[in-house]
Amino acid sequence: MNQKQKDRLKKKLLKEKEEILKKMSEIRSEGKEIEPGIAQDAGDKAESSYAKEFLFELSDTERELLIQIDNALKKIDKDDFGVCEMCQKDISSKRLNAVPWALYCINCQEKEERKSY
Repeated sequence: MNQKQKDRLKKKLLKEKEEILKKMSEIRSEGKEIEPGIAQDAGDKAESSYAKEFLFELSDTERELLIQIDNALKKIDKDDFGVCEMCQKDISSKRLNAVPWALYCINCQEKEERKSY
């Protein structure tokens, strides 16, 4: 992978990171807005609790993605970006364009997914 491709993917990763941070900030704001009021019945309280739980679960997913993006950015800086962590072969540029934080080539990713089923 040449430097121009790495720079383009780095910009893509930074943009994705910025969008996630913005979304997480919005989620936090929404979570604060969903505060149980004084005059709520049991159904309203359950709905409010579910909505909060859903928002915080999204937040956990976003945090995990942020970690993956940060790791990919570190790899770009260390110049070991785009190498499969399992087989040590290059990850295809097509895959990296789609998922620039990918840890594995498509074959190894499929193996990992089969293990989890």
